[in-house]
Amino acid sequence: MNPKIKEWCGRRVWIIGASSGIGAETARKLLSCGAKLALSARNKTHLEAVAINYSDVLILPCDITNHSSVMSTRDSILTQWGGIDLVLVVAGTYNQMRADNFDLAVANRMVDINLRGTLNCLDAILPTLIAQGKGGIGIVASVAGLSGLPQALIYGPTKAALINMCESLYLDLRPRGISVYLINPGFVATPLTASNEFAMPALISADTAANELVRGIARGEFHIHFPKRFTNWLRLLRLLPYRWYFWTIHKVTGL
Repeated sequence: MNPKIKEWCGRRVWIIGASSGIGAETARKLLSCGAKLALSARNKTHLEAVAINYSDVLILPCDITNHSSVMSTRDSILTQWGGIDLVLVVAGTYNQMRADNFDLAVANRMVDINLRGTLNCLDAILPTLIAQGKGGIGIVASVAGLSGLPQALIYGPTKAALINMCESLYLDLRPRGISVYLINPGFVATPLTASNEFAMPALISADTAANELVRGIARGEFHIHFPKRFTNWLRLLRLLPYRWYFWTIHKVTGL
């Protein structure tokens, strides 16, 4: 559904949320493939650690909840590169939440980072990609956005919004020569999931997730989801009538 990428060498990639987890491992993978990277996140020290063996990486700390921060980072990249081939919006946050422990402040923070932060990134990059008439954008959502799940009262809806957004972006941008990638991981071992107090089925490492992400983009896939033994199961569940869906989720999770 997108053009295949046969060679990463020299390709200009901006990874937003590259300081840890999937973003950091994706950066390491692309660096090893010869890509030219700009790395952004709030923690400069962590970004420098990711690129420690590479001298030509742009280290550009950025807070996606701050619109001016994102815009100035974009401007710095364009000044040095003159264009961008691919933007990966990996930054996000996660907190367990159910109806009996609803916390408005925590909920708003998830919305600010996962959704409004992504909107800030779109505002920065869409004019550039459209003016170029080429390039691509990948957004990391989650299979938690496919349908309602226990512990994901706010996290799930923020990711559902990103899924819908990517679908609309694809319809708008592919005719203009711009690739769009919807990235839906299952459970990945990262600092964000380390606090989970429940068993995480089909848990994979951030390194494995990064390999799947890069492979999917190289193949030109629109919907990149992994591990498929888990994500395909959830995709099937969303097709069930609600009575059967709720019963199955309750049986499987015990929640």
